[in-house]
Amino acid sequence: MNAFTTDNQRWQAVESRDTRAAGHFVYAVRTTGIYCHPGCKSRMAKRENVEFFNDAASAEAAGYRACRRCQGKPDESRRSTLVARACRLLESAETPPSLDQLGAQLAVSPFHLHRLFKAETGLTPKAYASAFRARRLRERLGDAGSVTDAIFDAGYNSNSRFYESAEQRLGMRPREYRAGGAGATIHFALAQCSLGAILVAQSQKGICAILLGDEPEPLLEQLQDQFPSARLIGGDADYERVVAEVVGFVEAPALGLDLPLDVQGTAFQERVWQALREVPVGSRVSYTDIAERIGAPKAVRAVAMACAANHIAVAIPCHRVVRRDGDISGYRWGVERKRQLLARETALS
Repeated sequence: MNAFTTDNQRWQAVESRDTRAAGHFVYAVRTTGIYCHPGCKSRMAKRENVEFFNDAASAEAAGYRACRRCQGKPDESRRSTLVARACRLLESAETPPSLDQLGAQLAVSPFHLHRLFKAETGLTPKAYASAFRARRLRERLGDAGSVTDAIFDAGYNSNSRFYESAEQRLGMRPREYRAGGAGATIHFALAQCSLGAILVAQSQKGICAILLGDEPEPLLEQLQDQFPSARLIGGDADYERVVAEVVGFVEAPALGLDLPLDVQGTAFQERVWQALREVPVGSRVSYTDIAERIGAPKAVRAVAMACAANHIAVAIPCHRVVRRDGDISGYRWGVERKRQLLARETALS
């Protein structure tokens, strides 16, 4: 039974800093414009300046802001639960609900939900719904009887709505992606550079892979796994010039790479990769830095996963991400290559 239903009971809990009241209500101070959780260690307010709310969302809707001292600690699990519920609603809805509809279903204000959802996931509810449908479409394109069946199974309510952003989401036309790249033409070439073997691949849209390794054969296998049914064409003399430009860029990143990239990822991954491309040569950042730059400070682990999913080495410079203490962390193409790239950029910057 809830023992904190009346204002008198709630005030007694505030006065005694009763931690058992955490999660039952919050109290706000009119003179400061701040709300706190019961048990907060901040200076005690006068009773006549205090009003009570059932939850943080109600206090924020009334214009109060969270106390920095106790923000999120008692309510953190409830916030995570709220966002998880929002994700399930977005995933299960035949037609993605609007922000107002989603807020009404969860009994929170749309503004508060938008801010909380983005802080927890790194995406707005609308972007999350779009990315989820795109991911579900990727999974179903391989199994559905037709592209149209897969489009509707994935939650798109019309062909035209999907085709408006198909190439952006899949990196190629839907029928090509459904068949593992069938119908798509990808030029590639293998070469050697100071970091070992390098493979450069280019689709009709731009560079879609820069892979590094010890031996060339595994790199070609990685490209085939990425596009198992694409038409892979070994580079001719014209394409060799593209490869030479990429190799020159790897050797001297400060020169820049004046070639278009065919970036294929989720909405969140693309935000991370774009933030990485804005990191200057010779600079180093942490996963936390990138998370903050894209407006998702809590999505540090998701940022690390986006770095690990990068297929375009150096041009999307995930090697510039280090631990917060400055130590070199993992790297898809080997820590030693990462150390060499950083040392080279430091010398050239």
